[in-house]
Amino acid sequence: MAVLTSLNILQAMQNFVVKRSFHISSAVNKSKAGRYKITLKKNKPLTYEMANPPHHVAHRKSWNSWNTSNIVDGNRPMESTIEDMFIRRFMTGTWHNLFLSEIIIKRNHNMVRIAGLIRRQFDQKKMYFLTGYTEELLSYYLHCPVKLELQSVEKKENVIYKYI
Repeated sequence: MAVLTSLNILQAMQNFVVKRSFHISSAVNKSKAGRYKITLKKNKPLTYEMANPPHHVAHRKSWNSWNTSNIVDGNRPMESTIEDMFIRRFMTGTWHNLFLSEIIIKRNHNMVRIAGLIRRQFDQKKMYFLTGYTEELLSYYLHCPVKLELQSVEKKENVIYKYI
């Protein structure tokens, strides 16, 4: 009799384990990292890159840094990351309150290209001066040619994709 009850208990435990399973997919769908909170009045402006959720990075939007040094046996992976941080801080400090989009850094062989949308706030002479100043200082610091690819927009409202 004792053997039968222990077998019954063992079978009951096996049935319980088989029937009881964990569903991980529902927790993944509830992730909130990288998403913007919806406001009550829906007056918060978002650009195109900000409006796309994080799981669409490879499909709808692009990465903000293109470099191949992070692959296996790549050259200088840590230095490229630190240089990208320095470039972004240098650009936001030099072009203060002029960038309307995120700063995109592309590395092709020995050349660094920096792209972004800026506001047309002052005359062309200052714009050309800042472009030359930035290219010259960054190329001196990074020891490679630096090229700025900037597009200007009249108003900040022209960059807004949607409101949340």
